[in-house]
Order: sequence, then C-alpha cells, then structure tokens
Amino acid sequence: MTDFPLVPTRTALINVDMQRCFVEGSPLASPDGLALVDRINQLAAVCRDAGIVIVHTRGWMSPDGSNLGVMGELVPPFIVDLYTEGAASAELHDALEVAAADVVLNKPRYGAFHGTDLETILKSRGIDTAIISGIATNICCDTTAREAAQRDFRVFFLSDGTATKEMNGVPADELQRDTCASLGMVFAQIATIDEIIEKIRDLSGGTGNTHSQNEAASV
Repeated sequence: MTDFPLVPTRTALINVDMQRCFVEGSPLASPDGLALVDRINQLAAVCRDAGIVIVHTRGWMSPDGSNLGVMGELVPPFIVDLYTEGAASAELHDALEVAAADVVLNKPRYGAFHGTDLETILKSRGIDTAIISGIATNICCDTTAREAAQRDFRVFFLSDGTATKEMNGVPADELQRDTCASLGMVFAQIATIDEIIEKIRDLSGGTGNTHSQNEAASV
C-alpha cells in the first residue's frame, strides 16, 4: 500500500472550488457542503501552522464567454452563470477561512492546472506533494488530482475532505466511493483528514491551532 512522505515545506493543500454555488443554495451544491467547510477549515489551520501552502481555487468564467470553449456546448448557460466572474455565487463561501498568505487561484476549467499558473506557483516554492480537498469529488477534485499526478506531484486525496452530489441518477455516496477507488489505484493515496493531521503533527510536533485572516493573495 502506498504511503507517501509528507514534508510540510514541500506540500500544498489545494482546496478546490469551495464557492457559494457548490457549498449551498444552488443546483450544484453538495448536501454535505456546509459540514465540509468546517472540516476543511480545521485541516487548513493545522496546515498553516506547519508551513503548508494553502491554495483555494475558483471556477471563474469570463462574463463575455470568451473562455468557455466546448464547455459552453456541454453545460447549460444558467449553470455556467453560477461560477462566472462577478456573480455572488462564484465567490468563496463566507464560512471558509482564507488567510492573507493563502493563494486564491481562478481557473477556467475543471482541473486547477489547466490554463493557470498553478504548476509554476508550486514548483517555484519547491512543492512536490499536493493534498486535494473540495467540491465536487468526481469532477474538479478528481481532475485536479489526475493533473497533479501526471505532473509528478505526490497526491493525497481526501475521502472525507471532498464532497459531491447526486448526478445522472447516481447517488453522491456511490460517486464518492467510485472516485476514490479509481484514484487510489494509480493516481493518489486516499486518506482521511485525521490521517493527514496525524502525519503533520508527527512531523512538526505542533498543536495545529491558528487564527486565519479574511484576506488572500489573488492570482
């Protein structure tokens, strides 16, 4: 069984699309969205204390539709509107703790590496390991994990730090299980939040307590 090392100074928590529209109050929202915010905040606090970089991604489409591409043919306009720049629903959820040193990364596709500077941001900081959290497990989190693995990052994919919703008649719990099963074969080490926190604390000896600020360094 894979057991990747976790060196805090070489690790990033990539927190995928914890935007209002995916957390609650929209057709895209996970039923577990609000509870997931709390779990991610707990993990992020421990990560910050240990020196792990936090990246918050946002699905961020241009208001003029210029970066939609084929996505515009697949996704109904009223759905795209929810994560289009300028929409209140596209902003990170108010309950998500974002510190001044965190990176906020806008992305035009499901994966966080496509069409962004994420790989450069991580490698310029000596990062070779990514922890993946966020919504939706089987779409943006899955795609980001695969992209990271193909770029030779070691990937921890959080089984209880990601969430999804029912899609095409398939229940959320089945999508969650199947995504973790596929990723765990060849792309990532599947882990729980508690397992990651234990790894961090074993290395750093820290308590994991922090006070986040409400500002971010936008990219």
